[in-house]
Parts: sequence; structure tokens; C-alpha cells
Amino acid sequence: MLGSPFDVRLLSGEQRRHNMERSDGGSARADGVGFRPLYRQVYDTLLRRLADAVWQPGQILPSEGHLAAELGVSQGTVRKALDALTADSLLVRRQGRGTFVAEHDDKQSVFRFFKLRPDETGAGTPQSRVISIAEVAASVDERDRLALVRASRVVRIERLRSVDGRLCVVETISVPTALFPGIAEMELPNTLYSLYATRFGITIATANERLKAILLPGAKACLLNVLAGAPALEIDRVAVDLEDRPVEWRLSTCLTEELHYLSVLR
Repeated sequence: MLGSPFDVRLLSGEQRRHNMERSDGGSARADGVGFRPLYRQVYDTLLRRLADAVWQPGQILPSEGHLAAELGVSQGTVRKALDALTADSLLVRRQGRGTFVAEHDDKQSVFRFFKLRPDETGAGTPQSRVISIAEVAASVDERDRLALVRASRVVRIERLRSVDGRLCVVETISVPTALFPGIAEMELPNTLYSLYATRFGITIATANERLKAILLPGAKACLLNVLAGAPALEIDRVAVDLEDRPVEWRLSTCLTEELHYLSVLR
């Protein structure tokens, strides 16, 4: 129904990790409310290394045996922590080659966050065109979504996206200037999250989305070459980095006449 929002959490890693704890096979004891299973402690240690850019996107990690010896735990504990990081799409396992830091610029990573799919057969790969980009004083909404103070500034990006050549999304992206210095002068790639990681050392870990059916406002209808008042899907997303900071607010208005939003629940 129009005007009824609902929440979607992409990459609900915390829930997956909670489920893993429940089936930990005896690792967790009942003698302390705040007790954390050993593999979770290893998980947090490795996550901190990812956040501190000790390992770069695309870089291979040391072997399980090496990490186990370094951290003073069993190889099975390290494997379980690596499995959890892989389930959270922060690492990638490649058969016979090892474990690598996930990159945001491959096709699989694009679809990790872009959930619109063609109703009929098609590649569904999104392409982008920047309309405008500027550094401005943060609005009230931007300060709220990004947890910024009153005097903060953001870089605001307006762009159009198409799927299989069909124009279907207009989006406004806001990022804190303090975290992304100079981004307003850069040529932006199709997948912004790869730029965040490689140029600014910021890896997107999770994203919270709120979906709402709306009637398309006139200005956005003009950009999408449709009539004002057409039904559309509004996706309000806040992306969070490995340090649990909100680093990007993205408001996407989508035409879904020939597309649908695909969410895989586990």
C-alpha cells in the first residue's frame, strides 16, 4: 500500500553470527552473560585488521595454520571465524587458492547491494550516470542519517541508473566530506563502494534499507522520462562501515514496472 514503509537489512551478519553462536557445539558457557565464544573473539580481531586496512581489498590472507599459530588458537577456530566473515561477504573463499579480502567492484559485489532485477530474462547489470556532484552544508536529514553535528558538510551526488539500457532509478547519495576528502573532484565509477575502499580505506560492511511505495514527484519524473504521479519504489539506505559508522546515505527512487526488488532471506 502506498505510504507504508518497511525495513530491510542487507547482509544481516549479526543475525547469522547469533545463529552460529547458538549452534557453537559447546564453545559458549553459561557462566557469564557477556561471554563471547572464542571464534567470535578471533572474528573481532580479524575484523579489526580489515577495518585498519592491514589487508587490502583483493589481498590474500595468511593461511589458517599461520593465523592459528599467531593468535594461539586452533585451526578449526580460525576456520569458523573465517567462515563467518565470508558469510558476511567481507571475505571470499577461492577453491585451491585461499581466502581473499572481498572487493566491491566485481559483478557479484554489485548485486550484493543492488537488488532490482528484470521481471523477464536479462543481465540486470546497473549502469550509472552522474548528474551533479557538490560539497554542501549537511541538511537536517543528512545529519540525522549520518550522525553528523550541525556544522558538518557533505558531498551530495545526484545520478541516474539504468538496467539493461532501461532508465529506472534516480538517486541522491550523501557522504561526509570529512571521510571522503576530494571525492567531489573525482570521476566516479559505476560501483562507488570500490572507490570508497581503494581511495579512502572505507569498506561497507552492512546497509540498512527502508522501502516505501510512493507517487513519483514531478522533478524526478522528468529525470526518468515518465509522468508525475507514477507509482515508484523509494529505497532509503544507510551504509555502515567496518567500524559501525554510518558513512553513506542513499535515497533511490525506482520505477518497477518491468523490475522487481529481490531479497534473499536466510
